Amino acid sequence: MQIECVFFGPFRDAVGEKTVPYRTDADTVGDLLCELEAEFPALEGDLVTDCESDEPSLAGDTVVTKDKRNVVHIDGLETDLEADAVIRLVPSVYGG
Repeated sequence: MQIECVFFGPFRDAVGEKTVPYRTDADTVGDLLCELEAEFPALEGDLVTDCESDEPSLAGDTVVTKDKRNVVHIDGLETDLEADAVIRLVPSVYGG
């Protein structure tokens, strides 16, 4: 499925673009984040604490939204993905 990933601050620097149309087979936000860390090695460890763990968690205070709703208020990393979803990734310290 095709989704859109929007990166902010240092995440944008790591990826090289703000908005990336991304094709994935991930079923959940957690699966997607681990996939993004593998696709963009500069993100490794910045999105998810440990992708190999049975219970990974968001790294630091990283904020991930799906269609403008924080995933921690849905099902966390188990939040389902649908085609055309917009995933925004904001690092723990960003803004001013």
